[in-house]
Amino acid sequence: MRHWLRNGHVSAMACVPQWSANSTVLLGALVGLVDRRQLHLRDPFGQRLELHLQVLDPLLQEGLLAACGLSCPVLDTRPRDPLTLPSDRDHTGRDLGTEELELLRQAVESGHLNSTGGTLTPRFEAEFAARHGLAHAVACSSGSAAVHAALGALGLQRGDEVVTTPITDMGAVLPIAYEGAIPVFADVDAGTGNVTAESVERCLTQRTRAVIVTHLFGQPADTAAIVALCRPRGIVVIEDAAQAFLAEHAGGALAGTVGDLATFSFQQGKHLTTGEGGMVVTDDSGLADAVARFVNKGWGYGDAQPDHDRPGLNYRMTELQSAVGIAQLAKLDGCVDRRRASAATLCERLADLEGARGAAQFTLPRPQPGTSHSYWRFALLLDEPAGTSDALLPDRLGARLRDLGVGNAPRYVKKPAFDCAVFRDPGRFGPLAGAFASAPAEPLGSRETHPGCYRLLSRVLVLPWNEQYSAAQVDGIAAAVRDAWLAETGVRDGGRT
Repeated sequence: MRHWLRNGHVSAMACVPQWSANSTVLLGALVGLVDRRQLHLRDPFGQRLELHLQVLDPLLQEGLLAACGLSCPVLDTRPRDPLTLPSDRDHTGRDLGTEELELLRQAVESGHLNSTGGTLTPRFEAEFAARHGLAHAVACSSGSAAVHAALGALGLQRGDEVVTTPITDMGAVLPIAYEGAIPVFADVDAGTGNVTAESVERCLTQRTRAVIVTHLFGQPADTAAIVALCRPRGIVVIEDAAQAFLAEHAGGALAGTVGDLATFSFQQGKHLTTGEGGMVVTDDSGLADAVARFVNKGWGYGDAQPDHDRPGLNYRMTELQSAVGIAQLAKLDGCVDRRRASAATLCERLADLEGARGAAQFTLPRPQPGTSHSYWRFALLLDEPAGTSDALLPDRLGARLRDLGVGNAPRYVKKPAFDCAVFRDPGRFGPLAGAFASAPAEPLGSRETHPGCYRLLSRVLVLPWNEQYSAAQVDGIAAAVRDAWLAETGVRDGGRT
């Protein structure tokens, strides 16, 4: 049986596979509880009886279902006030307070606000490295700067290739070209949005110098398999863990600790924020030194006779950012734990929707086997019926959710990085023109070469997530998602809502 609560009434539809004496009893029970004028019968295929009715008293619905031995999801479409949820764009969704203010006060009172010669930035670097069990961490001004510094440490040459993902922030792609190399986009798994060892291997050539492995939405990619593929070939693996603080690979290793280097972002919406900021971590002292020099304009601080001995930029973090970062790092475990707990609750609340409803499919973002997800975002996967020409189910569901107060991003970044204008005509821009001068004159990607990427972007609906959601707010999100999904799939299944 399907039923929906609509404007104070229960609208129900019972599907009886085969007419029987029990069906007659069921029909009699229903007719006795409803106005006969609101009861409609139809038998379109000669195999099943559909009963469309309205129960005037919503309290009767549980008794009806129990008496008939039936169960079904409930869609509450009575008018409701839109949810008001914490946002990571302001204080409602950020854990910023007295701890940050105290360290900021110390920085301001010291009168020394840049990291060169400061004390808070080295402290932040040391504590961040220790939390990840690594020897070195180099603070940067942003997550994009962190990616650029990691690549800058490799001494890339024009014509070198760096394999990366097409589903990422542009700030993690353009540094490849700025260093004279060519970005090569591996396809992704259509379920996680992450590159795989198999998709990376298809991209490797004699010119491949590095692979960037991005952990999308907080779900770690299988970095160990990619490292096993790349290390014998002398290819450096860089983990982009900007969305995956304290996520765990199979076996328990933290995201950012399996590759040769890893980068993090402390942008406003990340698990740990300094407004803007980033970090590069590694166990390799030579790479750590090269990263530090790149961040400091190629200057060798601490050298007996320092000089600008290589290209580099001023990508330094300030003492003010580091003050906030130290306080935020102390809260990081609690932040991630709360995100995981809330996400687990939402998965539990929506578990009965998972799988197929009619011809549509609903998939929750559960951690991949053996891993732990850190839930930068809560990414639902929604599939249209096979053969459906449009791919806008996330857009339609997203519109319903926004009406209910749940912000969202249908199809995430909308299109692959290789389909952005900057890569369609790279010759217009100096750094890209130089990098692509030796690149083959062919598209960087297409639906044929990157089916997993296009499928993921056609089916994903990204919900915002943060550590400040209360249990009641998670329940409110669950109710909104349930109502929106059942309403949308009911419409798609024949207009019965």
